[in-house]
Amino acid sequence: MEWVDKQLMNQFEFQFHGRGLLQLPVVSQESRQQRDVPSDITIEVSGATFALHKFPLVSRSGKMRKLVAERHDPSTILIQLLRVPGGAEAFELAAKFCYGIDFEITSANVAQLCCISDYLQMTEDFSKDNLGSRAERYLNTIVCKNIEMCIDVLKQCENLLPLADELKLVNRCVEAIASITSAEQIASSFSRLEYSSSGRLQMSKSSNKCEGDWWIQDLSALRVDMYERVLTAMKCRGVRPESIGASLVNYAQKELTKKPSLWNSKTRPDFVVGQGGQEQVVVETIVSLLPVEKLTVPISFLFGLLRSAVMNGCDSACRRDLERRIGSQLDIAILDDLLIPSFSHASETMFDVDTVHRILVNFSQQDAPSGFDSDSGDCSPSLTALFKVAKLLDNYLAEIAPDANLKFSKFMVIAESLPAHARSVHDGLYRAIDIYLKAHQGLTESDKRKLCKLIDYQKLSPEAGAHAAQNERLPLQSTVQVLYHEQLRLRNALFSSYPDEDHKKPMLSSWRINSGVLSASMSPRDNYASVRRENRELKLELARLRMRLNDLEKDHVCMKRSMERTGSQRFMSSFSKKLGKLGFFVHGSSSRGSTSPSKASHRTDSKLTEKSY
Repeated sequence: MEWVDKQLMNQFEFQFHGRGLLQLPVVSQESRQQRDVPSDITIEVSGATFALHKFPLVSRSGKMRKLVAERHDPSTILIQLLRVPGGAEAFELAAKFCYGIDFEITSANVAQLCCISDYLQMTEDFSKDNLGSRAERYLNTIVCKNIEMCIDVLKQCENLLPLADELKLVNRCVEAIASITSAEQIASSFSRLEYSSSGRLQMSKSSNKCEGDWWIQDLSALRVDMYERVLTAMKCRGVRPESIGASLVNYAQKELTKKPSLWNSKTRPDFVVGQGGQEQVVVETIVSLLPVEKLTVPISFLFGLLRSAVMNGCDSACRRDLERRIGSQLDIAILDDLLIPSFSHASETMFDVDTVHRILVNFSQQDAPSGFDSDSGDCSPSLTALFKVAKLLDNYLAEIAPDANLKFSKFMVIAESLPAHARSVHDGLYRAIDIYLKAHQGLTESDKRKLCKLIDYQKLSPEAGAHAAQNERLPLQSTVQVLYHEQLRLRNALFSSYPDEDHKKPMLSSWRINSGVLSASMSPRDNYASVRRENRELKLELARLRMRLNDLEKDHVCMKRSMERTGSQRFMSSFSKKLGKLGFFVHGSSSRGSTSPSKASHRTDSKLTEKSY
């Protein structure tokens, strides 16, 4: 047996390529003519044929020993091996080992060697220090100490399942990656500790939490099932949620950005038939791996996943989970995030308003806001988020309003999805409704009134109120309400502009205005004309008062300048002293006479200052 092995070894010349991997032995023509030992066994593996010798194979492989013993024909044996893990490449390495040819075990072939040695039964039972034990030793002592090598092995295991799972190759590499990353993060956390001004240890705020997570890019090379197992093990090991989120974002950008429309809200994508299955699995896997903590991934990333989930037909649980996560942090979203294209051919609208409505419902069904603080009067954070979402919603309504196919019911349900106290100013809502009325001129008067009832005209700014007063698209009742509140605003302006002695006049005017607007005996059209006429009169009166105030201010300035030029102040002072010496007045009267001009002047100045304001 030993003589046969030495004779065979002398027949081969070797060539090395690349990373020191031993390639196929090349039989020289001279050796084949002089010392040719004919092969006595032919093995077919995955379409490749190997002309070999029985003795080197049966001395190392239990499977080959069994197959050779089953053949009764002593002549050349033909054996066909089926379902060989690793195929012809792995079998070639095993054959080299049987012939005693040295080659290098690396992270790129150790998984194949473990699987082929198990398939061929190349264990210690048949030969000491056999291929199986050597591959296992390299895996445990070298590969499992290095993340990059573990990732290489996992990539090889993708084509070796389920045998790689049975041999626990995948589990060992997954646990090794999770253990190493967890230990590195603990070490990096200690390095970021610093003493505060009070002498206590605290984490440095300037350092990035994901700094040093170099493995994020490497994990993106894995197939989605392997990637899922790695991240699940990391979460169990306590790897930071920020690192998990950053890895998910990087993996999704690699796997899903083949369709730019998923991340661009301005374009409506074209459907690619037959490519949605794999992307559906990727999206559902990423969503299932998202950390439960908020703000671990950007909200724009969540919207991108939601677009992909809708387009690829992911199950409802996946979409609802994304909608719930987005709703919990909707206050940090922007308008482009909400503009989700309609991916269904059955939908006639440009944007998916149903999904946005469900997101708004999730936002409204969060923990109820605590309201206003009774002590400080400040808004709670929940109310602050509510105000932000209301402003965002108004902008969204204005964006979808021009769509001619957008039904009234869908626009209405989106507009009234937030409570009444969510908007401190109704300018944005009025603008969106006005755009919708302009684009849908076929609406009935009843639908117009329903829409306009959402607007609180007291919360319109003067500019929006002036526009609404002249807006012919609004129903008549809405226009009357706008004019009424505009008159109230003018009345308040008149109160601040009239002199003290004329306060009764605006009170009478306001009573007349209120009685005119709220009178039930007048028809709506006559009421509307009366209100507009009185509104014009009030505006003219206010203009006259402002002109009068300007004239008084000019006269006051001229008087002061004239007094400074003539020196009248010195004259009045000397004159009062002479009167005091003559003793015409008693002390109390003198005091009143000398001080009353200055007091009167002070009252006049203060009154003019108040008017100018």
